[in-house]
Amino acid sequence: MLELAGIIILGILAQWFAWKFKIPAILPLILIGLLVGPIAAEYFSEDGSKWIEPVWNGKKGLFPREGLFYFVSLAISIILFEGGLTLRKSEVKNVGPVITKLITLGSLVTFVLSGIIAHYVLDLSWEISLLFSGLIIVTGPTVISPILRNIPLKKDVAAVLKWEGILIDPIGALVAVLVFEFISVGGGGGFTQTALLEFGKILLFGTTFGFTFAHALIAIINNKLAPHYLLNVVSLSAVLLVFVLSDLFAHESGLLSVVVMGMVMANSKLKSFDELLYFKESLSILLISILFILLSANMNISELELIFNWKTALLFALIVFVVRPLGVFLSTRKSTLQFNEKLFISWVGPRGIVAAGIASLFGSKLMKEGVAGAEYITPLVFMIVLGTVLLNATTARMFAKIVGVFLKESEAIVFIGASQAARVIAKYLATHDKRVILLDSNKNYVKASKEEGIEAFNIDIYNENLDDNIELNDAGYLIAMTGSDVINKYALDRFSKVYGERGAYRLASSSEVSTKESENADMLFTANDDYINLTETIRDFPTVHEIKVSSIEDFNAKITEIHNHLKSIPLFLKSNGSIKILAEVEESTVKEKDVIVYAGEELFVS
Repeated sequence: MLELAGIIILGILAQWFAWKFKIPAILPLILIGLLVGPIAAEYFSEDGSKWIEPVWNGKKGLFPREGLFYFVSLAISIILFEGGLTLRKSEVKNVGPVITKLITLGSLVTFVLSGIIAHYVLDLSWEISLLFSGLIIVTGPTVISPILRNIPLKKDVAAVLKWEGILIDPIGALVAVLVFEFISVGGGGGFTQTALLEFGKILLFGTTFGFTFAHALIAIINNKLAPHYLLNVVSLSAVLLVFVLSDLFAHESGLLSVVVMGMVMANSKLKSFDELLYFKESLSILLISILFILLSANMNISELELIFNWKTALLFALIVFVVRPLGVFLSTRKSTLQFNEKLFISWVGPRGIVAAGIASLFGSKLMKEGVAGAEYITPLVFMIVLGTVLLNATTARMFAKIVGVFLKESEAIVFIGASQAARVIAKYLATHDKRVILLDSNKNYVKASKEEGIEAFNIDIYNENLDDNIELNDAGYLIAMTGSDVINKYALDRFSKVYGERGAYRLASSSEVSTKESENADMLFTANDDYINLTETIRDFPTVHEIKVSSIEDFNAKITEIHNHLKSIPLFLKSNGSIKILAEVEESTVKEKDVIVYAGEELFVS
């Protein structure tokens, strides 16, 4: 009982530690597992026992005989199902040709070249070499995001790395599952006709069960055949049922069936999809926390000693410094990415949680079956995972500066709110080469923004994960323009340090307008212009205009005229091509030929 409670506590502490210090969670999880397992047994225990013993050894241990193997199998099935839920066809279409090539051509390059290197450098069989290469295709968002979170990058670079990690997770897992099943049915004795038939059987039952049960679960959820409070646990039990049932009909087909099931559900019209995905993500975090401590602790010093040699170091170097760059440069040929951007993407390729978890499961299965070289799978993949995470976590920021992709000034503008008024103003800024991003929980507003060519995300600002969005790392200005004074003030309090490094502003509140309070430092326009005034003005005159000034006196006169005009609101001052918030403008800095930018009815000031 103490060991089981200790694993959960240590796992959650590791997750908290990773969140606090903005590092991938897999790093502290594996290190803790190694510490309480093989390291403790070798250096700290008097009797040579591990502090946490995953398998019962006659004296202590958490799982009897095959218990750990069964637990890992079920846990991995849930994690792979959650991975399948993240793969949507619409997202693949929207991410562009570069990312599509990275997850296809790039994956193929990694798979083939890494397999060849493992075969010739470590003298492993082709079967084990290709399984290893299939496992290390996966990067994963859980390792990419913490590394890039504090590196201001251009949107294109951040988007490529983010979407590659998300989309390649289930694809890499699927490749690894297929290779493993091919090896398993061949019994390590080569690709015989029997092995091919068994492999075909696995493909048939895995895809059939996954597809069929996915549609059955979709029907149950959409037709409300189960109460809402049972939705998540019904889905969980369905995943476990599919995994076990598929395995009964075709041995080793269960993992394929849950990946297919997740992918089918992700691309269907499923009600409560977001809620289901959130539950699966939360469950996956708990399972991952337990799994990696268990799997790391289950390793022995003898297994680690297998990889302490120059051959393993050569393998690591070739995969990181040759295979990854080659895959990236081939995938980004004829793209708009610059050479230095391609170089940075090549550098950042940490392997993730799915790779390490599946490696432990497959390694133990093949060792049981007596497949030659199977003992290398787990330590080799763990080495690649730990090595790439450590390398990227410690050098990504420095390397970004060296190759020149580190943004010295964050210029993008984040709007909280995507109403018509926000869209009109954002569109004006976008035409002046400003990157503008609109965030709103209203799907109709977000849809309208995208139709008008404005970058927008359907996001609730009360979502604590908003500041983890690496695609917004180049944001330097924050503008809160919702119809809620509470939300506007909350947005500035919560996100001004994240997205408002160069300035954070909000609309005047209704109370400030009614009481004619003096302007606050964070006010966007003036104390006369709240959401209602702005909305009514833009509704009647959805246009932004410019008017030149000849002097400070002319500036003041025209601002007064605009203020006195019921259907116009002053917005910005444009000077030498730069656009400034009016609240930032000091009268002494106004020069001849500067331009006042205002919204609403066009004025003809003499």
